[in-house]
Amino acid sequence: MHPLRKVLLSLLTLIILSGSGSAGYMLLEGWDGFESLYMTVITISTVGYKEVKPLSNDGKLFTVLLIIFGTGTLAYTIGSMFQFMVEGQLRKLLGRKKLQKQIDKLKDHYIICGYGRIGRLVAREFAAKPLPFIVVEQDQERCRRLEEKGYLFVEGDATHDDILEKASIAQAKGLITAVTSDSANVFITLTARGINPDLYILARASEDRADIKLIRAGADKVVSPYTIGATRMAQAVLRPSVVDFIDIATGTENLELQLEEIQVSATSALAGKSLINSSIRKELGIIIVGIKKGEKMFFNPAPTTTIEAGDILITLGEPPSIKNLEIIAVGK
Repeated sequence: MHPLRKVLLSLLTLIILSGSGSAGYMLLEGWDGFESLYMTVITISTVGYKEVKPLSNDGKLFTVLLIIFGTGTLAYTIGSMFQFMVEGQLRKLLGRKKLQKQIDKLKDHYIICGYGRIGRLVAREFAAKPLPFIVVEQDQERCRRLEEKGYLFVEGDATHDDILEKASIAQAKGLITAVTSDSANVFITLTARGINPDLYILARASEDRADIKLIRAGADKVVSPYTIGATRMAQAVLRPSVVDFIDIATGTENLELQLEEIQVSATSALAGKSLINSSIRKELGIIIVGIKKGEKMFFNPAPTTTIEAGDILITLGEPPSIKNLEIIAVGK
């Protein structure tokens, strides 16, 4: 039986017994409701106060039976409540330790600071990929939602070094700070950059010129949801077909077309080949929209363009074909 159900059942039994005891004294001794309830409570709890009034023989016999059944019920109720509290705390403690063990095993993961509107969407996209990530959140209600979702999380303030260290920031690949306060985002960026200088940091900016402060604090890239949203709304009016195409190509749930980036490893069969000799278009039906070489992006590359190790291919095609290309690009 579930501990909570056991507690509720024992409390219900105790209430019924108290009501029956009160009714018994009222019938046998002719007392009023308050006197009967008082006598029942001091009898069940074995406090030892004197009787409200002298008892008849029937009343004494009833009191003996009430003591036998009442003390057992009371002891069972107290024991159930104690068990519920101890097991609940123990389960919570063990759950935290298990969660921390899972976090400690992660490597090359991403840390999402803040599980608000932006953080929830980022976490959903990462989970759909899937991409390993940890959420840092200090609101207890949001942490409860994270637990229900099955996401790894650390409860606490992301501006504190020890909280980021619990999220294994030293082994992390990137950090997204998406809290609502720009000052907090700046502080988180400074803290994260100080702990892990090689970390890729993407920061959210809400106010004007906050992006400059975040870049100075160490952010690699700054995104303003309000600017992006306003631009997207304008483009939806100016270029609706283009926006529809982008929605289809970048939607994680789309089964027909996907726009994806794939990095070519040194062990891949693609390394050293030209686009035309790689047969990516011919065999997989994938269009190479662009190739990023270092910091430079080449859009609509020529068929003679050589694919080199470390290049990032911007691809457009069906999801299964893109999965196959990812396997080839990794060299597996």
